[in-house]
Amino acid sequence: MTSPFDLYRGSAGAFDEFIVNSNAKDENWLGLAKSIENLGLIELKRRAIEVEQTQAARGITFTVGGQERTFPLDPLPRIISYEEWSMVELGLMQRIAALEAFLDDIYGSQEIVRDKVIPKRLISNATQFSRAASFPLKEYQMRITVAGLDLIRDETGELVVLEDNLRTPSGVSYVIENRRAMARILPELFENYEIEPVTDYPSRLLASLISQAPTQVSDPLVVVLTPGIYNSAYFEHAFLARQMGVPLVEPRDLFAKGNEIFVRTTKASRRVDVIYRRIDDEYIDPLFFKPDSYLGIPGLLNAIRAGGVTIANAIGNGVADDKLTYAYLNEIVDYYLHQKPLLKNIETYRLEDPDVRKFVIDNVENLVVKPVDASGGKGIVIGSKATEREIEEVRIAIIANPRGYIAQRIVNFSTIPTVVGSTIEPRHADLRPFIVSSPDGRYVVPGGLSRVALNSGSMIVNSSQGGGSKDTWIIKGRSRPRISIAPTFSERREQPIGLATKESAQ
Repeated sequence: MTSPFDLYRGSAGAFDEFIVNSNAKDENWLGLAKSIENLGLIELKRRAIEVEQTQAARGITFTVGGQERTFPLDPLPRIISYEEWSMVELGLMQRIAALEAFLDDIYGSQEIVRDKVIPKRLISNATQFSRAASFPLKEYQMRITVAGLDLIRDETGELVVLEDNLRTPSGVSYVIENRRAMARILPELFENYEIEPVTDYPSRLLASLISQAPTQVSDPLVVVLTPGIYNSAYFEHAFLARQMGVPLVEPRDLFAKGNEIFVRTTKASRRVDVIYRRIDDEYIDPLFFKPDSYLGIPGLLNAIRAGGVTIANAIGNGVADDKLTYAYLNEIVDYYLHQKPLLKNIETYRLEDPDVRKFVIDNVENLVVKPVDASGGKGIVIGSKATEREIEEVRIAIIANPRGYIAQRIVNFSTIPTVVGSTIEPRHADLRPFIVSSPDGRYVVPGGLSRVALNSGSMIVNSSQGGGSKDTWIIKGRSRPRISIAPTFSERREQPIGLATKESAQ
């Protein structure tokens, strides 16, 4: 019997996860290939159509331009070894611990600026820095409750960080629904594997939110705050509220009274203790941000400051997503944790340095240029694929606003086998793991969301730009080590955070 992988060749210049692992006789990838061979490509394609139909029937969609679309799920899972994932998991928790400390500091005494580790203009000129958020959180609150970091595998096969998402990261609902769909429609692929579960996420998130309720509350009310049905991630908002068993509310359902927030119900108003918000900072409270916002709750920020309600994620986190902050992550990890980063960044050029800026301007066609405050792939110019006009426009923009951009080397990131029509072809993919933090610890969803660029040669994986997804498998292994939890910032200078094994952390 011929295998559907017999003609599979990978993509020139990219690390192909199937080819490298099958050549290394990795039993997990070889076992998957054998299962696909037994199933046959025709049957695999039929199942792929069934997966798509099931996802659509279950309403597993995202919205672009007011239109609902299904989020394509490729039927071939992505496998990551336990040994590799255990180190990635530690690196993710280390990075979030450092960024939590960073946010604590810059919305407080700004010691990292005082000690000249980062320039003051990195903070003062950041579009996402919120002066209204410059107040200390309560000891039971976190600035980063949910994080979604984007990783890519570079040409050497190493997973590196592409960007940090600490405002309102989305996509975890697809992780859970993808696993359910795969297990239901392609059960044969699971027969010889013990795979780390992903369905713990809603209960972990709820536990974190409850733990951050005001300390005097014995039966806290948690709500999920959504902008409404026209938001691109509305499916996820409703999904998480349903899975956690908490109300899904819109801004019109909430109001401030004194330093407390209440939700209107059919019977009477009830105090809200924790808000898991999926609305951006600039719309959240018209008294402090956009005064014409219909999505805001007037007085919300005063209630947060007074400790009458907890909001997750905290207001002002966007400054940590700033791509110039990303360029200083090595220094940030070293300053707060006294450690070297376990996860690397892509080589990044800071354009405020005149010599670096000249180099980038002279070599735009060989680099990727990114606006520091954009997300979702917006505004990115890949020099090797840009027109002469686009390159010239980027040069002009850099000269006009060096703080507004960074540049990076072009990474031909890894490919994985993907069903395309009646064949299996390589497609570029990234990985978005999700991390939930609470005062008691951190939890990383095993694997996370693998996003795939469905167009040949494309490296744009965002769902809004034609990307799809894959179920990501972490094969079960022994107990993994854990990272110790960050102390409060006042303790941090005297008690550096250290990595710990499971035994020593208990």
